[in-house]
Amino acid sequence: MVATRVAMPQLELVREAKILDLLPGSLDPRLEASGVLAKDGLFYVIFDNLPHIACIGPGLAREASSNYMIMQERGHRCGFEDIAYDARSGRFYVLIESLRRGRATYMPAVQEYDAGFRYIGRSWLDFPLDRPNKGLEGLTCVHRDGQTYLLGLCEGNRGKGGAAGRVPGGGRIQVFRRDRRNWQRVGKIRLPETVLFEDYSGIAVTGDRVAVVSQVSSALWLGRLAPDSWQVTGAGVTYALPRDADGSITYGTAEGVSWMAPDQVVMCSDKAKPEQDRRCRAEDQSIHVFRIPGPAGPVPATGSQ
Repeated sequence: MVATRVAMPQLELVREAKILDLLPGSLDPRLEASGVLAKDGLFYVIFDNLPHIACIGPGLAREASSNYMIMQERGHRCGFEDIAYDARSGRFYVLIESLRRGRATYMPAVQEYDAGFRYIGRSWLDFPLDRPNKGLEGLTCVHRDGQTYLLGLCEGNRGKGGAAGRVPGGGRIQVFRRDRRNWQRVGKIRLPETVLFEDYSGIAVTGDRVAVVSQVSSALWLGRLAPDSWQVTGAGVTYALPRDADGSITYGTAEGVSWMAPDQVVMCSDKAKPEQDRRCRAEDQSIHVFRIPGPAGPVPATGSQ
């Protein structure tokens, strides 16, 4: 991986741990974490390669009684990218990046669980993809004017895959509202062109505040949503994930993100690819708590995710 040198503030690491160390006896030593949700003092982590959902205590302590795997025997078995919670219905949604719908169409979908993580069913997110393996990477739940919306973060710039999707400045968030059976696309949020991420891997919203993480760029963008439209107000602020002393990327597999407090977020990280720097392998398949330096601004302590 080429070192990325940035002139931006860095997030401050509070604590972190390898997920396997927190879940002794896990069914699979390969834990490709792809999404995390902070809720009621616990972290819920989903995986790209497993259907099960990890519950982890906030202290990231080994052998903690709050660390366990919530086993899932029903529904789709892999390809999960993020997890969101609807506080009004008490339901969890797990994002599936892409599934075939019909003969030649691919769309993202969500699996739905009740408050006890019992499987309810699966619904489509009405957003046709230009290829099967580049879809939505992040999911969060927002309430407005008595309506519930799911916000889906596109992995590639301008919602595209391939080389076109890696051209920075085109971050997109799709807005979905439930109809009788599925989730219809009703809007689109454009991130500022000054957000120069090569890809997008996680999203969280609390109040009007938005957090978006990039895996390849190893950075977090914070911005605000307008109260009466699906638009971002202002340019926001970009923070680098902690770098080596020489400016090299060490957190090269960061995926999901969730708000913990006005100045604190939790992230998880996927398994590093063979071609990535060994420094990235030291931080992969882990869960990380970061503090946002400087004044974070007034944000509700709890909110949508």
